[in-house]
Amino acid sequence: MYATVRTYSAGPELADGLVGKADDVKSLISGIDGFKAYYLVRTDDGAVSISVYENEAGAAESTTAAAAWIQENLPGLVGTTPRVSAGEVVIDAA
Repeated sequence: MYATVRTYSAGPELADGLVGKADDVKSLISGIDGFKAYYLVRTDDGAVSISVYENEAGAAESTTAAAAWIQENLPGLVGTTPRVSAGEVVIDAA
């Protein structure tokens, strides 16, 4: 498995905007080949999303798709570019 963590520091409005369009977000992320899980965590200064896929290709595609979707659907909430960390899942406790 492969996971991508995107850290957004655009303020709480971004998390609110994503929650308001949760069905669209879920459909976008889960529609990518190899989808395993997705989480959105509200933080004090924005949000963190965690996407888990069977392989690196799906995880990479999720980052590209998420950026395009936010730009198109929440253009007023686009802050700085998120910090993206990605890698192989080496322990799975699910």
